[in-house]
This record gives sequence, structure tokens and C-alpha cells, in this order.
Amino acid sequence: MADSESFGIEKGYGKQAVDWMNEEAEKEDWKFEARLYNYEIETKNFGAFEMFSWIGDSKAARDLIIRASKRFKIKVIEGGYKTRKMIIKMVRNEYGMVLKGDRIIGQIEFSSSRLTQSKWIVTKEERK
Repeated sequence: MADSESFGIEKGYGKQAVDWMNEEAEKEDWKFEARLYNYEIETKNFGAFEMFSWIGDSKAARDLIIRASKRFKIKVIEGGYKTRKMIIKMVRNEYGMVLKGDRIIGQIEFSSSRLTQSKWIVTKEERK
């Protein structure tokens, strides 16, 4: 079982897409549950995203987010990527890909404080 909070859905589609992903996971009998956590991220290049967290199987999560992007014709952030380097810092970093359907349209770097349970903020973004 895994979990992540650095996944996002284009603003305005959050509830609809999360409900659909949970229904699909139940139909497929996958261990997956997603929840919106009332936090939005604004990017310069890709627009606004409603962030959500999930628990369950990471393969199912990645598959469902791509399928939701295709179904609703929206941009999504597939997060949860980390660097291989072990650097001890006061800030934790995660990386994500911005997808439209199954096509990668950009990359995002998130950061958050290790000391407080603060929300993710976008520190870098790049279009492909």
C-alpha cells in the first residue's frame, strides 16, 4: 500500500474525477481510494489544479489518473516522484508530470517544509 498527496486534477473537475476514479477502482476490484483535500495549486504554465490524496496500489493510481484525464479531456498532475539522491534538507521535494490524456505536457517540482505539515507549493515548472 502506498499513498501520495501530490496528484492534481484540473480545477473544476476535482469532485467529478475523484468520484469516477473511486467507482472504477471498485469495479476493477483494485485497492485504491482517492479524496480531495480542499487545496488548490496555481501554476503559470498549466493553470489551476485541485489537489487530492490517495491510498492503495500505486499502479492503479497512475492508471486511473491517466484514464480520468482521457475521459474528461482534462490536465492532471501525476506526482509522487522523488530524486534518487539522499539529501537531508529542511524542505522535502517531490516531482510530478503534467499530463493531458496519456501525453506528458510538462513537469512540476513541489516543495514543503519537513518541520511543519504544510501544503505543497510549486517551486519550478517546465513545459515540454
